[in-house]
Amino acid sequence: MKVVIIGGVAGGATAAARIRRLDEKAEITVFERSGFISYANCGLPYYIGGVIEDADELTLQTPESFYNRFRVNMKVHHEVTAINADRKTVTVKNLESGEVFEEVYDKLLLSPGAKPIKPNFDGINSDKIFTLRTVEDTLKIKNYATEQKPKSAVVVGGGFIGIEVAENLRELGLAVTLVEAADQLMAPFDSDMAAFIHAEVRKNGVGLMLGHFVEGFADTDDRIDVRLKDAPTLHADMVVMAIGVAPETTLAKNAGLELGIKGSIVVNDKMETSVPDIYAVGDAVQIKNFVTDIDTLISLAGPANKQGRIAADNICGGDSHYSGGQGSSIIKIFDMTAAATGINGKTAKALGINFDKVILSPMSHAGYYPGGKVMTMKVLFEKDTYRLLGAQIVGFDGVDKRIDVIATAIRAGMKAYDLAELDLAYAPPYSSAKDPVNMAGFMIENIKNGVVKQWYYEDTESLQKNEDVTRLDTRTPMEYSRGHVDGFINIPVDELRERIDELPKSKPVYIICQSGLRSYIATRILMGNGFDAYNFTGGFRFYDTVHNDKALNKKSTPCGMDN
Repeated sequence: MKVVIIGGVAGGATAAARIRRLDEKAEITVFERSGFISYANCGLPYYIGGVIEDADELTLQTPESFYNRFRVNMKVHHEVTAINADRKTVTVKNLESGEVFEEVYDKLLLSPGAKPIKPNFDGINSDKIFTLRTVEDTLKIKNYATEQKPKSAVVVGGGFIGIEVAENLRELGLAVTLVEAADQLMAPFDSDMAAFIHAEVRKNGVGLMLGHFVEGFADTDDRIDVRLKDAPTLHADMVVMAIGVAPETTLAKNAGLELGIKGSIVVNDKMETSVPDIYAVGDAVQIKNFVTDIDTLISLAGPANKQGRIAADNICGGDSHYSGGQGSSIIKIFDMTAAATGINGKTAKALGINFDKVILSPMSHAGYYPGGKVMTMKVLFEKDTYRLLGAQIVGFDGVDKRIDVIATAIRAGMKAYDLAELDLAYAPPYSSAKDPVNMAGFMIENIKNGVVKQWYYEDTESLQKNEDVTRLDTRTPMEYSRGHVDGFINIPVDELRERIDELPKSKPVYIICQSGLRSYIATRILMGNGFDAYNFTGGFRFYDTVHNDKALNKKSTPCGMDN
């Protein structure tokens, strides 16, 4: 069997190695347009900032090492220019010599990945504008920073790459402004959880220009102008475009393969395309969202690796199936970690899913053990069925553990209240006897059993205008004096029983505290005394972060630049 693979990195290289392990006699050839066949794509921004010091560390395998281990012919600087499905060949151009030839295949695997979106703006071809997708891109940015010594940069795009590049340019000492057309960074997160990300980015000196559209660029002597819609022009020494990626599917389109969302390649759960003996994996393919069962695109290394393995199994006569992706992801943002899995509230609402949520701020480990850090968790579930839909977590320690537990629970089909029953490891340096994931389960279980009713940040404005409700803050007078929601009276929870007559029983009571625990206790006290009581999910700490972020977003300013 002769297998040809177009593209290396996550999907293609994984498939090549798996095919060899399954079939020692197969003839395997990989054509890679760049000079690198297997590299740490997710590590590229950290070489720019100097966290990864040796460029060789980015290369996981060389063509020579891959051949020595797996006897796979790795042809770098070879671009496949056409797929000739009728005669089962591909047309290849050697980019070094210019030679053009045809290669025969029995099975063909496409792993072309995705390309950075680069709009046709005025001035887009300036040599001061960069994108980041390959090792070559990384070296180009690093060399520019080393040789030209820029003092300022504009990063366009607030997703994974944009934030990581902004952070690493700040590590080099540049003044950095991040411009994002949406009103928040990190689309996988709801806007309330993104508020914590914004706060961390701002704390580290990155200027945020949210809700601003770039209209074009212009070179000015040794600098570059970034023209914005409805905002002053920014002046910087360099620009990095990171507004997203698009499936690289020109070959597939020209070969007549069925295409889907944004021109992606349609595959079945065996990673087979619409043309016999042609498979496709990675960022270029359309897959099913595991939570919604709706077609989607997920450009992440984890799914690409899994798909490469599954395609390899089926190429070798196996029967492996890909059950879809749920977008589990994590990012380092200076000292903070932010992670998500499943769908967020925006997506659930757009799909018409009747959902609820709990928001909590537990410690990363036992409070009495030194070094614990607060994290904020948001867990979404479908009302009535209590199907887990997704989760978002931001914090400084232990975030990765909790998001992986919830991601596993989603994959296992657990109900949201089943999180309470998970038997998770505990020792004071690592967790609490009631792990944060268990705590989320307890809260959802209380909702299910009618033990507590909730109110949410988005209810605040209407509550402040409603004279037919009681608004109660159960923190200490000192906490209350440092900041509170307008219109909320203060009765500390420990005084509530003695002062309960101050509250009219005819009105529903909406309660808040710092984290949600004391207000929950107050809710139970009031409900036990015949009140209709509602607990604020998230606590004042959550409210204050979201409220302040909304105010700051209205007056977004660049950082350290003339404009």
